[in-house]
Amino acid sequence: MMPHIKLYIPGPVEISPSVLQAFATPMIGHRGKGFQDLYARVQPGLRQLFQTQQPVFLGTGSAWSVMEAAIRNLVQKKVLVCMNGAFSDKWFDVAQKCGKDAGRVQVEWGMAIKPEMIEKELSKGGYDALTLIHHETSTGVLSPLAEIAKLVRTKFPDVMLITDTVSSFSVMPIPFDDLGLDVMLCGTQKALALPPGASLFSVSERAYQRAEKIKDRGYYYDFLEFRKQAESNMTPCTPSISHLYALEVKLGEIAKEGIAQRHERHRKNAERGRAWLAANGFEVFPEKGYESLSLTCGKNTRKVDVAKWIAWLKETHGAIFDGGYGKMKGLNFRVSHMGDETEKGMGELWGRLAEGLKKIG
Repeated sequence: MMPHIKLYIPGPVEISPSVLQAFATPMIGHRGKGFQDLYARVQPGLRQLFQTQQPVFLGTGSAWSVMEAAIRNLVQKKVLVCMNGAFSDKWFDVAQKCGKDAGRVQVEWGMAIKPEMIEKELSKGGYDALTLIHHETSTGVLSPLAEIAKLVRTKFPDVMLITDTVSSFSVMPIPFDDLGLDVMLCGTQKALALPPGASLFSVSERAYQRAEKIKDRGYYYDFLEFRKQAESNMTPCTPSISHLYALEVKLGEIAKEGIAQRHERHRKNAERGRAWLAANGFEVFPEKGYESLSLTCGKNTRKVDVAKWIAWLKETHGAIFDGGYGKMKGLNFRVSHMGDETEKGMGELWGRLAEGLKKIG
């Protein structure tokens, strides 16, 4: 077997031994009572994390499958895509490839999406959906979801608010019902600390009503079909049973730690990361006041050879972090502290990263 390299990249993240063991659970039929019971057992914990009374669905596909599905299920007229990084930018292309008319609110990478930007564009009229990535993983920017949701629900009630919480879910409170979101989705491989390959999402009553009017919403991720099957604790198509077993274990781990304690741990690790950047001659890459709680994204102001730095950490300590996504490669770097990372463990990592800076010069 290959030697284990500890992951401090923004996903996949490290997985606990108990979650790995859960993936070795023997299979059951996905159309029998055993599966129905398993699906039902995870619902209370998922609804608590989503802060919703709606069912929470498991999709067998990455978060992108639900991001595309939301476009297909909810856009009748035109979708406004908020763009401030690699993944939010891509959502615009996805909308167009689904044959939808799309507009954009676009800012430089590292900047946040602000409510006033959205209001200006939605006021032009013609839009019936909005896509927003809460935490843009590629840049470490956390946009003000609560403020944006309040704007949309107050001034544009017919606009469906589709929110990607891929790398903010379980890092901080995101109350689906109270915010008035229409779709909230996440993947399994980031802050939930499960293997990749599955997604979780919830849908509002408004969104179901919109989906009923759309004839070409597809089948595999038809929101109405998901709701219908969930009434008997089933999924429309063959699910990843192993993910459900692992999810049950993870929900137990989260409950044992306490959701509020989990949120606080992420906040403290984020603050420590930003303090480390300042103490070591780097700047925070995200716009001030909109910094990530999931990862530390540093601007490479010291012009360090980031690839060499990563190689040193891997060879010396058997761990890796990220050297910048896409066009940011080498210009910034990202160190993840989402999932199960403790304050003690992150403290040790920051010490090693400081040591690495001295070693590589």
